[in-house]
Amino acid sequence: MYLSDPVVKLKGIGDKSAKLYAKLGIVTVGELLGYFPREYERYEAPVLIGSVTDGSVCTVEGILTESAKPIPGNARRMILARVRDVSGEMEFRWFNSPYILKQLPLGRRLLFRGKVSKRGKTVCMMQPEVFTEDAYRTRMRSLRPVYHLTAGLSSNAVSKAVTAALSVTEIPDPMPQGKRKKHGFMKLSDAYREIHAPKDESVTKEAIRRLAYDEFYRFLLSVRHMKMSILREPNSCVIEKHSVADAVLGSLPYVLTGAQKRAVAEITNDLQGAYPMQRLLQGDVGSGKTIVALLALSMCAESGFQGCLMAPTEVLARQHFETFQKTLEPFGMKIALLVGSQSASERRKTLQGLSEGAYDIAIGTHALFQDSVAFRKLGLVIVDEQHRFGVKQRETLLKKGMMPHLLIMSATPIPRTLGMMLYGEMDISLLDEQPSDRLPVKSCVVDGSYRPTAYRFIKNQAAEGGQVYVICPMIEESENSEGENVTEYTEKLKEELPGLSIAALHGQMDGAEKNRILGEFAAGRITVLVSTTVIEVGINVPNATVMMIENAERFGLSALHQLRGRVGRGAKQSYCIFIQGNDDSESRERLNVLLRAKNGFEIAEEDLRLRGPGDFFGIRQSGSMDFKIADIIRDAAVLKDAKEDVDALGPEESEAQYNILIAEQSDVVVY
Repeated sequence: MYLSDPVVKLKGIGDKSAKLYAKLGIVTVGELLGYFPREYERYEAPVLIGSVTDGSVCTVEGILTESAKPIPGNARRMILARVRDVSGEMEFRWFNSPYILKQLPLGRRLLFRGKVSKRGKTVCMMQPEVFTEDAYRTRMRSLRPVYHLTAGLSSNAVSKAVTAALSVTEIPDPMPQGKRKKHGFMKLSDAYREIHAPKDESVTKEAIRRLAYDEFYRFLLSVRHMKMSILREPNSCVIEKHSVADAVLGSLPYVLTGAQKRAVAEITNDLQGAYPMQRLLQGDVGSGKTIVALLALSMCAESGFQGCLMAPTEVLARQHFETFQKTLEPFGMKIALLVGSQSASERRKTLQGLSEGAYDIAIGTHALFQDSVAFRKLGLVIVDEQHRFGVKQRETLLKKGMMPHLLIMSATPIPRTLGMMLYGEMDISLLDEQPSDRLPVKSCVVDGSYRPTAYRFIKNQAAEGGQVYVICPMIEESENSEGENVTEYTEKLKEELPGLSIAALHGQMDGAEKNRILGEFAAGRITVLVSTTVIEVGINVPNATVMMIENAERFGLSALHQLRGRVGRGAKQSYCIFIQGNDDSESRERLNVLLRAKNGFEIAEEDLRLRGPGDFFGIRQSGSMDFKIADIIRDAAVLKDAKEDVDALGPEESEAQYNILIAEQSDVVVY
């Protein structure tokens, strides 16, 4: 079998299962093998029944006090068992699992692992795994992969499918043996095997190291190609006029920060320089990147060129469109909107206007780089939250003009040393100041016992007209995985906060539904939005005053800081509540960084110091560069190796490798 074969060819995957995998973006065997675990669970030492806590995932040991038995008349065919140890008694319940009766002989010592649920005096586990003593001791030496899932698929099912794929699939390794030996890398096929079926933690670390290198190498190779392409061309879009930008600045109800003024000056110099601009504008959420982009696009339009801004979500694109219209149309500039949900007639009108030059500026989403979009005279491309778009997508957009200028904007805080590796091919403008009229967000780190107080606070904020985000690490309950999930939490909040408009949002919803919910929240028709990190970028709701993040210890510090940046965008005082789901002191130390650091860049540096490049089983940063497994903090040493190897390539060798990579259209790097 080959990486390009459909997953339905694998034993155990029929048409019904294939549709479930397709929801996760898995259609081919290669995509299945590249669907890496989101984390690993360790099988830890058993605990006493009397010490378990509600919601925790743990293992208990004991002897059945009476024979397990089916409960008559139960529609879900429930099986009930009770086990006692020296500290107390616990119930175990299985649904639609008649086979479990054979695993539960009376009088035998067994171990049970699952999620604890306490209801009054009853302590219970639902659908626990069952082990003999010997079997559990073996498991304690291994790691259990946990995947992002959709309803109908379990982590065990994904693991079985991957195991089946690994046993029959040919996985070529294009990395030369000399390079593998130089870095001490394992073969690609071994890396896939160890990442999905870990037997030893140290070996799994090596698998992550190899796969992270491949991702970094591929990214850096693509960025270098883009830079070399630009340096081969003179600046054919010389942009010198800025009277409109000056007038816009004079009309603003505020004064630009010193950092914004420096960024505008640097961009202005680039636009009239010898080569097309390729600049990164990096700054915290709320540091004022949008007004810098608006000023740059106004200069472009005044000089007779068209410009475009690509946003990561439709809601944010529409918000930018309204801002640009209000600010620039009084100066005679025409703004177009291009998003996926437009009607066919709206789209035709916009496409015609762009190709004929009737519009000066286009604001849109991924729709901007589709083949049907043509510009008359494209001079400047701005990409907002660049890690949400691949390098290939940016190149596609650049090809719609005669080597236009490129400005990339990002709110992802990256330690300076790592930023120089990732963006070494680009000039960097840093917005390291916040507008003076912005109130800092008041933050706290608390444990689960604070929830009732938090719910009362949310209710009070809603009564005063504020809106609330609640972030959960998972979409729905996962087998034996500890952590709040969007699906159940939404229903719980509806019980806790009756009378409030509460909605759920997550990445597995289709685009139209996500846009509808985000739009209703932005319009104030939804008071509490329960979501995954899908809202980390792409929505600006000045009326949102509270951000509550459940299981905050499961997120990277930079991701938490970006989430916090979704509030505090209006005139009201805003708040962020980080709820720590465990009692680990190291987790508490990490989270407390968010309370004392002044900005996202300090937080990123602290994250690097606390976690260190070797912390392979720590929390990945959310969405950084859209890498599937590589993490710029955890894998800093690997990033350095990849950067040095790409820099060592000659121009012809670099281009040859890039062209093969593009031709393959594959995640497999060709060296």
